[in-house]
Amino acid sequence: MTMDEAAGENPRSFTGQASPLAATDPELVEYFDRFAFEEVPAQGELDQHTRLLVQLAALIACQAHGAYRAILGAALTNGVSPTEAKEIVYHAVPYLGMGKVYDFLRLTNEVLVERGVELPLPPQSTTTAEDRFAKGWTAQASIVGTERLEAMHANAPADEVFIQQWLTANCFGDHYTRGGIDLVTRELLTFVLLVAHGGCDQQVRGHVAGNLRLGNGRAKLLDALAQLVPYIGYPRTLNGLAAVDEVARAG
Repeated sequence: MTMDEAAGENPRSFTGQASPLAATDPELVEYFDRFAFEEVPAQGELDQHTRLLVQLAALIACQAHGAYRAILGAALTNGVSPTEAKEIVYHAVPYLGMGKVYDFLRLTNEVLVERGVELPLPPQSTTTAEDRFAKGWTAQASIVGTERLEAMHANAPADEVFIQQWLTANCFGDHYTRGGIDLVTRELLTFVLLVAHGGCDQQVRGHVAGNLRLGNGRAKLLDALAQLVPYIGYPRTLNGLAAVDEVARAG
């Protein structure tokens, strides 16, 4: 069975159509499917639900529109809720920017409407304009530590303070506090988004530390990285692995 074939409960089923690549590139399809859907899931202990969340985040980060649509279909068929799907897209915005996320938001909406989901979905925001900074501070402190967060704000040059304020109020206040996906899973998805995006080595190391602080241990991070290999390739995955090893050793 190929990446594009349908099979109801099977997470390998996506679009419901026979793959055109099966006719033109049978060898590639055969070993990609074997690797992505047999070898990779067998490595590690992430449950199927979390694997699908991780894959969706990675595909957004590497701008893989076609594969994202296919995996999204599998995810919705296999227990990922419409709210979770939308929350992954929303969570990607502060890390990738709306310029890269916009098309995935439209694509997600298209797939949901095709499946009879009424939009907009119930709101998931838990903050107001008045308390977003305070709630963001609480979320950010749980990830980076209170002392480090205080230092980040206190030591910022005067003309850069606004960036730290935005990070706390917007990145953490507007996004990490939303419903639909819990804080610990959001931090795992942040790690995945940054690794899959590439060029974010310093931020990856920071969020390795954040994941470890929240209880997403080294084994879970390695499990998440394993899910990325078929979709983002080895170089970025190995960069993520280097960050995990460096931070875990230092801790």
